[in-house]
Amino acid sequence: MTKETVKSRADGQLEQRLLVLVTLGLVAFGLVMVFSATSASAALGAGDPMTFLVKQGAYALVGLLVLALASKFDYHRLRAVAPVLLVGALVLCIAVIAIAPPINGARRWFLLGPISVQPSEFAKIAVCVWACALLARRPTPRTVGELMKPLGFVVLLFSGLILLQPDLGTTISLSVMVAGILLVSEVPLRLLALVGSVALAFGAVAIYAAPYRRERFLSFLDPWQDPQGAGFQTVQAIIGMGSGGITGEGLGHGVSKVFYLPEAHTDMIFAIVGEELGLIGSTAVIVAFGVFAWAGFRVALHCRDPFGKRLAAGLTTLICGQAAINLCAVLGIAPLTGIPLPFVSYGGSSLIVLLTAVGVLLNIAVNDRVVDARSRDRSGRNRGSHQARPRSRGSATRTRSDRDVRRESRPRRVAAGS
Repeated sequence: MTKETVKSRADGQLEQRLLVLVTLGLVAFGLVMVFSATSASAALGAGDPMTFLVKQGAYALVGLLVLALASKFDYHRLRAVAPVLLVGALVLCIAVIAIAPPINGARRWFLLGPISVQPSEFAKIAVCVWACALLARRPTPRTVGELMKPLGFVVLLFSGLILLQPDLGTTISLSVMVAGILLVSEVPLRLLALVGSVALAFGAVAIYAAPYRRERFLSFLDPWQDPQGAGFQTVQAIIGMGSGGITGEGLGHGVSKVFYLPEAHTDMIFAIVGEELGLIGSTAVIVAFGVFAWAGFRVALHCRDPFGKRLAAGLTTLICGQAAINLCAVLGIAPLTGIPLPFVSYGGSSLIVLLTAVGVLLNIAVNDRVVDARSRDRSGRNRGSHQARPRSRGSATRTRSDRDVRRESRPRRVAAGS
């Protein structure tokens, strides 16, 4: 075993420990905050203060079990099942629009007794795995046409289906995740800027096409213009955050969650953190996600497998991008999108899916070897498939072209066993 391999495994174990510690800490913290945000209002309404805590605790146990299994599952096998995952997610997204009962005017959840399942959460993971598998075996897209066929069309299809539910927040999360994958795949920045501009234009159309979205966006520009109407949630979140001061009102002592702030245990839970734990508690949450991002992107940077590199970057972008969007919305520096705070907000589907993503990240951190993969010969001389072969030592010094997506981020690292 070479010194580089030993150092790689040591680095992977450090990042793995950080990911585990931050994730477990955020999940435990989320259980405390969900109980704090729901127990008082439930007691005042003659309900059971433990209802949401018990449900979220059950979701957390299931999610941690899946995390443990995913961390032991060889992530390389996900390449083979990527099309199956994508088709399954597509069927679920269509079915939820067609047959799911409307809840608050939206068709996003399948109700299975006391359990609700949100297919769009699983769609994010399916699209991530499929996109990474696609880009790992193809040359880097250099034109709009290359990017659209088939990746762009698939992303547009899922975005359209999710918007029909309607769920703009999940669509934004999906787009941010795909952007992270494209960035690590070394897609030219000018192409990313062009596609991003088109995506923003479509987003603007989606906002103005729905009156409630348009009202919410305009209220974000000046929530105090209508503090009792469209700007109510943003105003109350800002008041709650500000009233916490440096140290907060004390855990469980906040009043916004009881009388003022809607959806305090889901999208707006960070406002409760600010009110009850103050600037210190809020900063701790932000730092935790910063550490998670550092460890996750380090896993992507050091991974020698093209598929694993993209997958680690995509999953990290999904989790930390979603956190950034939620925090910006609660702080009033971005429009409200309905995106929950990962690991902290109440929600079963989101928690289980994100914990599964962490499990895959943990496996990539210590199992980043390059494996043989079957790829197509696109030269036109051989339409069949051939087995990918490792390069000889003599070819290691050959100059790599700009279109070689399999190049390593750190040339001195070599594949295990070479």
